[in-house]
Amino acid sequence: MTVDQSTSAIIVLDIGKTNVKLALIDAAGEQLAERRKANTVLRDGPYPHHDTEGIWNWMLDTIAEFAATAPVRAIVPVTHGATAALVDDSGLVLPVLDYEFEPPAAQRAEYLAARPAYDTTYSPSLPAGLNLGRQLAWLASAFPADFARTKHILMYPQYWAWRLSGVAAGEVTSLGCHTDLWQPSRQQYSQLVEQSGWNPLMPPLRNAWDALGPVLPALRERLGLPADCQVVCGIHDSNASLLRHLDATGSHAAPPAILSTGTWVIAALPGGQLDGLQEASDMLANCSALGQPVPCIRFMGGREFGALAGTDAVPCSVADLQQIIDQGTYALPAFAEAGGPFAGRKGTVVGPALPTDAERTALATLYCVLMSDWCLTALGSAGDIVVEGSFTNNPHFAPLLAALRRGQQVTVTDDASGTTCGGWMLAHWGTAPAVRSHAADPIALQGWAQYRERWLAQLG
Repeated sequence: MTVDQSTSAIIVLDIGKTNVKLALIDAAGEQLAERRKANTVLRDGPYPHHDTEGIWNWMLDTIAEFAATAPVRAIVPVTHGATAALVDDSGLVLPVLDYEFEPPAAQRAEYLAARPAYDTTYSPSLPAGLNLGRQLAWLASAFPADFARTKHILMYPQYWAWRLSGVAAGEVTSLGCHTDLWQPSRQQYSQLVEQSGWNPLMPPLRNAWDALGPVLPALRERLGLPADCQVVCGIHDSNASLLRHLDATGSHAAPPAILSTGTWVIAALPGGQLDGLQEASDMLANCSALGQPVPCIRFMGGREFGALAGTDAVPCSVADLQQIIDQGTYALPAFAEAGGPFAGRKGTVVGPALPTDAERTALATLYCVLMSDWCLTALGSAGDIVVEGSFTNNPHFAPLLAALRRGQQVTVTDDASGTTCGGWMLAHWGTAPAVRSHAADPIALQGWAQYRERWLAQLG
């Protein structure tokens, strides 16, 4: 069966730290359908782990639903980083560990002595399991018999690709995401992989856009997929957002800084220099889909916004924002424990109390803008800035940032999911869809620049 690409669609599996999403997207890049579920962490095993079977069963049901709507020619997995699956021919040999789990302190000291130097991996030392190498080292020591059964160490996007296609692959964007396993400048594995004896467990490297093969026959028949429906290798989520702004043609045009927002807010500066990165500020070099090192800095912005505004945040107005500035209430980092430039500090709110839900949302908005501004300055951003992801739904975020970044154009993508668009691009590699975006008009708040200066002074 030959699928007409003009009428067919692709499915993007987008696993974020908070939510799992499946999107059905047509050949023109228009989303036809979307389904979401919470990304649940289970605590019924030897350690907190991802509900891979829950995701799998929900995913298959949803794919079957989508396949009844349009002929699906490809499935593309996109996932959060710092996550890997240990598999043999039968499946998982151990549950997929949640990176927010903190292995024993004694193991941390041992791991710190073994991990590669920062200037080789540009992977900062992070808490809990955010350095994937630490997860693997702990699993190998705590569960030696299970670990010994491992045939492949699969990065999380490639785990889902393997379950769908049966083909094991590696890919640089997840390998290069603060794992301690990869050297972005040399585009090769780090010393940790060799000295740990993991090289034989690393499957062949493939491009993120490579088709690994068709969906396994039994699955294809069960789901009603076309015979030639391909499984694409897949990509790390913030690198999916970056795809639209990478220049694969070799021109010398300076790409914009990208602010990818969600559970994590990640500022990326393609083409930036690595020698200014500072480990103590949680600055790192991610690896783009083209294999290029990309200076980055991040903080857990979505999680911190929720900590300040509440999980059911109500909208705030410009007047609410002005009220926070006028009364001098400040949120000082950090309100999440998982990394960021101010990791180790306990977040505090100083100044007059906030009696209304709208004011708490206003404070959370101001805080996330100030943190994003701090990160962009630390990276050396001096050109255009593109805001992508969930914060595009906040009407004040980009205009407030634009008011602080005078001389730099701040634009906002017209879709709230750069990851989904990046997944679509992988299935249509070689095309270059225009980034639908609009310029953010700065909000003229009285005293906003001075509020930033006072906030910076309180950081010490």
